[in-house]
Amino acid sequence: MKIENKKILCIGEILWDNLPSGRKPGGAPMNAGLHLKQLGHEVTVVSKVGNDTLGQELLEFVDSSGLDTSYISTDISLPTSEVIVHLEHQTATYEICEPVAWDNLEMHDALDRAAKDSGLIIYGSLASRNPVSREVILHILSGDAVKLIDVNLRKPYDNKEILELLMQRADIIKMNEEELCVFGRWYERKETDRELILWLSSFFNARMVCVTRGEKGAILYAEGSFYEHPGFRIYAVDPVGAGDAFLAGLVASVLEGKNNSDALNFACATGAFVASKAGATPKYNLAEIASILNQ
Repeated sequence: MKIENKKILCIGEILWDNLPSGRKPGGAPMNAGLHLKQLGHEVTVVSKVGNDTLGQELLEFVDSSGLDTSYISTDISLPTSEVIVHLEHQTATYEICEPVAWDNLEMHDALDRAAKDSGLIIYGSLASRNPVSREVILHILSGDAVKLIDVNLRKPYDNKEILELLMQRADIIKMNEEELCVFGRWYERKETDRELILWLSSFFNARMVCVTRGEKGAILYAEGSFYEHPGFRIYAVDPVGAGDAFLAGLVASVLEGKNNSDALNFACATGAFVASKAGATPKYNLAEIASILNQ
């Protein structure tokens, strides 16, 4: 897949992950944006924080990371988002408070221009839990940019009808294997992973579908062919943010014109690198990613 316009817009949640090890900045769209920025790409993050200390600290973190904060606005009534993260056996579960600032995204002329100026829009499913933000996201997705959905099923915000609405806009679908099983149950399909992926690609008219498998790597369907990677062996510290890093590695590879096999390899190595570090957005060490690739 070729994407000529390299400008990326990531829209959705920005928040604090309250981990057993302490509080860390998070939110899938922001994480993906930060990873892509560290991989050398031009990124705009669209979100909202509260008019509070936590919001100011998030803005300072994003600014210090080199991302433009122009499209991260401040809500005067709703608080900055916080999530309680539970880690058990390298699996994360989440308690997500509501309502929060990113539930109240607002459409304006500058955002409309930024969306139309972007070549790739990355969005998830969580930020559409509230109809206010959902309408803004759907408006953003009405343009000509390539659209990538990072399916992010978080109970109780795993509404089938909303997911269908969002996925109908997507050119690229990324999800994990547990989420693939959920789609199988929703549509009463009992095929193999490959058959389900083929069905997803056809049903939603997606040009690329990628399913991550944690430490077991990932499977990619693109341009009529399947590509699989068994995953890299690392010492895992925590899995938070690894999927976002995988996504960034895949997107960066596609933007840089790598073939699908090499793109999947780099995505898996990038995800493994982040899983070997504490927190969702560690500072990048490209030499360490290269070392993982060369296993």
